[in-house]
Amino acid sequence: MIKKILVGLIGLGVIVLAAFLVIAWKPSIDSVDPPSEGEFSQEQIDRGEIIAGLGNCQTCHTTDQEQPYAGGLAMPTPFGTIYSTNITPDPETGIGQWSEEAFSRAMREGVSRSGAHLFPAFPYTHFTKMTDGDVADLYAYMMTREPIQAEAPENTLEFPFNIRLLQAGWKILFFDEGRYQADSSKSDTWNRGAYIAEGLGHCSACHTPRNQFGAEDESQAWEGTVINNWYAPALNGSNRSPVAWSEDDAYAYLRSGGSPHHGVAVGSMADVVHAGLGLAPDDDIRGLATWLAGLNPSDGADLAAQQAAEAINAASNKRTPSSLMGEGERIFAYACASCHYNDPDSPNALRPDMALNSAVFAPDPVNLIRVTLEGVSLEEGIPGAMMPAFGEALTDREVASLLAFLRSSQTDQPAWSDLEEQVRNQRQQ
Repeated sequence: MIKKILVGLIGLGVIVLAAFLVIAWKPSIDSVDPPSEGEFSQEQIDRGEIIAGLGNCQTCHTTDQEQPYAGGLAMPTPFGTIYSTNITPDPETGIGQWSEEAFSRAMREGVSRSGAHLFPAFPYTHFTKMTDGDVADLYAYMMTREPIQAEAPENTLEFPFNIRLLQAGWKILFFDEGRYQADSSKSDTWNRGAYIAEGLGHCSACHTPRNQFGAEDESQAWEGTVINNWYAPALNGSNRSPVAWSEDDAYAYLRSGGSPHHGVAVGSMADVVHAGLGLAPDDDIRGLATWLAGLNPSDGADLAAQQAAEAINAASNKRTPSSLMGEGERIFAYACASCHYNDPDSPNALRPDMALNSAVFAPDPVNLIRVTLEGVSLEEGIPGAMMPAFGEALTDREVASLLAFLRSSQTDQPAWSDLEEQVRNQRQQ
């Protein structure tokens, strides 16, 4: 009887393995000659450039700004490091021999021209929502870039995560292939924003925590998480900032890089706003703003202004008499307040009041630590405005004291723990 059971289990295992291999195996797609000059219209190429921006393609596929899209960017994961690939039309190291069919399959199914499964660090789980027209336009744009011969470093994923065939199992569990389906109960503007945010822009790839298998945890959608050593804040009602996103605030932030009621775009988000969305038409930005405001509905600009004034006034009332100032408050008064004090009735996006800044309300202090140490460059935030770096002027203890003061005086949130150690770690990085 035991022997029969073992034989049965082995036979079942063989059947399951055979079925998996049938599902996992993908054929290669024949190579093609690189498209000739003039094969695509300029209008199509221009549309493709906008789509590439909405997908933030250049940021992930570029290490040297003089060699855009040549790949090689290291993306650390809990399973090892993945390097972005060369997506220029170089026939040897890039995608110059890829047909539009092969390109479309990679974008929307996560399978390369050779038939190998792509790792989900490439967000095909979102790009699957793209329309045929957008894929074709993006293909036209990529195939008309300057071919660059550059081989990406080998990935350093741990076994068994380095076995591409196993990605087919991951897809069975976590990948829903299919195009974007419009919500008939929403406006065209909202649907355009949702298509960009959920598809092209793959916003939840940064703003949603991931499970132990590296997939987005749908039970915590839009709850915010740390990624690339920046905190991508919650975009839904769990965001603790005192002012909810209105459409006008969201539009100003995504179009210019700053909002008077939330702060400025830095780090990875600065790349999204300035490098990614810079060429997008206003209709696309307005659509994104409408969609974003809908994740945590507010009563519009009037309520936002009221909430902002109340938050600034509440923080002002917490300030102690000058003779009782602690170290953090003294540093703020001498180094920060001249720029970051706002009139409650007219907050300034160029120099946001800290009682409104989302980084001060975040559950993780990494953004505030990094901005304090590194400053905000002229290319980040709102172009033309900058903040000096205080990394050399302040010690770890002084930065920690400053941030502890801001957390206690500007918010009603619990204190951050081990601030000095966190500052030290960020400084070392």
